[in-house]
Amino acid sequence: MELPDADELPETLIDLAVPHEDIEVLVRMRRRVTDDPELSRFLAASVEELLRDPGTVGAGVELPELDWPAGPLQRCFPVYVFLAALPHTRAYHRERGIPADVSRRTLADLGRNMAVHRRRYGRTGVQAPGWLVRHFRGELYQLGRLQFERARPGPRTGQALAPDALCLNLHIPDFHGPLTPAACDRSLDLAREFFARHFPEERHPAAVCHSWLLDPQLKRYLPADSNIVRFQERFRIVREDTDRADTEPVRFVFGDPDLPVEGLPRRTAVERAVGDHLRAGGHWYVGHGWFPLKEPKSP
Repeated sequence: MELPDADELPETLIDLAVPHEDIEVLVRMRRRVTDDPELSRFLAASVEELLRDPGTVGAGVELPELDWPAGPLQRCFPVYVFLAALPHTRAYHRERGIPADVSRRTLADLGRNMAVHRRRYGRTGVQAPGWLVRHFRGELYQLGRLQFERARPGPRTGQALAPDALCLNLHIPDFHGPLTPAACDRSLDLAREFFARHFPEERHPAAVCHSWLLDPQLKRYLPADSNIVRFQERFRIVREDTDRADTEPVRFVFGDPDLPVEGLPRRTAVERAVGDHLRAGGHWYVGHGWFPLKEPKSP
């Protein structure tokens, strides 16, 4: 498995939306990865695991963790794994006929993930490498405002959906503007057509979401015409977790799950809802919901 050479690497990183302040760090460390036999072997093994049965739903692939002293290389090593896998991911996309713009926007989640890490820690790193496995294996695609993951419902939807059926897990990416009903409608229309065209052997009769955004307590604080409440109303809520998930809204609304509750800003309705509820002794929970996906319209 080869990495882009030092001259090509900056352009490749820009294509993946990697923050500009992180590019020089990654270019400088590239030689450490390629020149160290132990790191090269670990890179090859990691890419081999990442690309095991590409496109397979629920393959359970996890990136091995680099046993290396804490520092920039340890934080950034997953980037080199994704870079080495990139030609294979793009080839899989081409085999499926996936448009280049969809491929580019999907894989640009690497850069978004690094921007989230920098927002929280102020330094180069990858916030959630395991999350990006889905993108580089051909399981998840960005279609407009939303991301759609080919998946199985599993037990969290209770008896509402057969756990071994297929569905589309719906995800809401960071740094992508308001979650307006019009933007969601457009994404859903794109998804219906996209998966029918590029995965015709599969049927995805339902969209599923597991998120704190589906906690019905939000309706106590937000107006009925707010984007979040209107997003909730798309779903048939099958259950709510009983485990507290207070750090989830703090993470996604404020950028750092460890921020002290007492000092959370109150600049927007959502910030006030999240912070005021916690300051009053309340807790947030992850909701699990689904709704049927209509077949795409015939041309």
